[in-house]
Amino acid sequence: MITDPGVLLLLVLAGVGAGLTGATAGLASLISYPALLAAGLPPVIANVTNTVAMLGATAGAAAGARPELAGQRRQILPLCLITTVGGAGGGFVLLLTPSDAFTVIVPWLIGAASLVLMAGPRLRRLAEGAEHHGLRPATAVAAFFIGVYGGYFGAAAGVLMLALLVSVWTQPLARTNAAKNLVTGSSNLLAAIVFAFTGKVVWVAALAVCLGSLGGSWLGSALVRRLPATPLRIGIGIAGLVLAVVLAFS
Repeated sequence: MITDPGVLLLLVLAGVGAGLTGATAGLASLISYPALLAAGLPPVIANVTNTVAMLGATAGAAAGARPELAGQRRQILPLCLITTVGGAGGGFVLLLTPSDAFTVIVPWLIGAASLVLMAGPRLRRLAEGAEHHGLRPATAVAAFFIGVYGGYFGAAAGVLMLALLVSVWTQPLARTNAAKNLVTGSSNLLAAIVFAFTGKVVWVAALAVCLGSLGGSWLGSALVRRLPATPLRIGIGIAGLVLAVVLAFS
């Protein structure tokens, strides 16, 4: 039973793990979503419940990364607006269509994003300082579709967004990672509102995961501040490749 104290405790712990890995590696849903499935929720119910719960991870990451977010408002706000609209679209797609066709390409998206992330500095040099020229159309389009994916399923959406931002921004990884957490979190916002009115959210489970993710993401944001950038970026990329292989054969 979802209201069993032991199950709720496990969901809180899963939320802590999801918040921690989400803030550092963009892989939050790969911990929280399976935990909700293990608690007995059907896949679609688990997915919409997880989307609502991950709002806690966004709030915790923002609170924990205030130093890194300072001075980034002008470049983050347009991307947040774009991914919010995309996330709402992804939420409607989830509710109105079967998921089989879309999930076939998910491993390829994650695998490609992981390779882009590891090659980020080289790609950024090729982009010739794109961040100084405002939000380029290609970046906006890519962010929108990552938002759609985030609202639809969301697993490793943070890896996709971090790969995009690392390839176009020249700034420390900790600052880019903090921006990534807000931008991908925005894709959950309208999708969560949409799901909240469908009657499909299991609120007890959502609250348990949300509370855990709030603390985990705050801790993860502080951890990123102390980790060396290159090993962290490569480690996230390798984790994304492993995840892509697992999803492709699961």
